[in-house]
Formats: sequence, structure tokens, C-alpha cells
Amino acid sequence: MQRYWASASWEIHLLARMHPEREFSDDDIKRRFKVYYGEDSRRNLSEGQIPFLRNKWASLSEYIKEIKQTFSRYYNRLHNRRGFFWADRFKSILVDNGDTLINCLAYIDLNPIRAGIVERPEEYRWCSLGYHIQSGNKDDFLSLDFGLREFGVLAKAGRLAHYRRFVYEKGGLSFRSGKGEVVNASAVFRSRIRYFIDGGMIGTKAFVMKCYRMFRGHFSSRREKEPVRIKTLEGIYSKRLSG
Repeated sequence: MQRYWASASWEIHLLARMHPEREFSDDDIKRRFKVYYGEDSRRNLSEGQIPFLRNKWASLSEYIKEIKQTFSRYYNRLHNRRGFFWADRFKSILVDNGDTLINCLAYIDLNPIRAGIVERPEEYRWCSLGYHIQSGNKDDFLSLDFGLREFGVLAKAGRLAHYRRFVYEKGGLSFRSGKGEVVNASAVFRSRIRYFIDGGMIGTKAFVMKCYRMFRGHFSSRREKEPVRIKTLEGIYSKRLSG
């Protein structure tokens, strides 16, 4: 089962696929070590470090910790300050593949619109659409694989155009159709949707129930409850850790 985690901490919203430890061979760890520290680095990787790095690089908590600590050090040096930068622990949501995945990413890409920072998501360099369009997805850093059949038959440029239109439709932004006319869609995602920001899981009913049974011990309630259907997203359900 593919698992995507959507993580939020203050102004950071990430959608990432986490790979389990068993998918990383020793050669994978050695290659990633060189990429992480640079080919010219004098750091040497010992055999004893490989199990530690395999565990670390398969952990969402370690991934977010690395981002937060690195930014905190940078910000503190820049502003000559000390102390913690982030007040709370991050929230994470287990996200289903396919329709749920693309809706979650569109919601994240519309954050700068929701905050009134820009008028078009691609104008904001720190969202996926901005990175794709402004940098041409340098180094193939981001993926446009949503697990959707209509995307599987398209080339990279076609996937990006298809996804951009999807985001515009969800955000109620004007766009030009293939015939050239301007189309205005309803702004489904212009308001905050708590299912994308509260801890838990989101996806098809079967996906949510399967995940719930796998992580039953993390829920505050021991009574099994039905997932909640999200009214604005057809066929997508949610379950919070507190429910």
C-alpha cells in the first residue's frame, strides 16, 4: 500500500511519500550519503553508520526535524538571535493515493492564494506549481505522479498543464480553456478545510478503515467509528486521531 504523509508545522506544508527501511539497500544509503554531503565532502561513511542512516532517512519525524533545525539555525544566524524557533510539534496526515493525493496537493498549492500573498500559485516560488514553472522542476525534485490513469498517459508537460488546470478549478481561479475562452470555476478550496490540517488519515473509506486498524493503538478512543465523509470531495473520507 502506498502511503503519503502530509505534514504541517506553522508555515510549512509538505506532501511526501515516505519509503520503508526495507526499500533502502546499502548501495542506496551510500549514494544518498554522497548526494547529501556532496561528492567533494571529506566525510566518510562507515559500515556501522548504514543501519542508523537507513532508519533515519525512512522516518518522517527525522525528516521534519532536519528541516526545522536547519532553518532555525539559518534564521538565528541571520537575525542574531538564540532559542527555539518552532513552538509546537508538527501534525501529520496519512494520505491515500489518486484523487485524495491530487486534492491534498492542490489544497497546499493554494495556500499562498488563501493567504493573499500572490494572485496565481505559480507566482509563489515555494509551492510546487511555482517550482515547476519557475525552475522547470530543476533536478526533477518534484513528482507529478498522482496514481491517476489520466496522468499516466501524458508526457511531463501535459501532466503539469493538466494539474495546473485542476488547481485553478479547485481555487476558483480564471483560466483559458483549449478553445481560448476564459472559464471561472467555484472556489472549493479557498477556505481552510480541517481534514487537510488535522492529524489522522484521509482517502477512500476502505483506505481509512485499513489504516485505522493498523494504527488503532494511536487513537484516544477504543471504539471503532465509521470514517467521516467529506462533503466537498466525492468518495473521500477522513478519520482523526482523537475520534
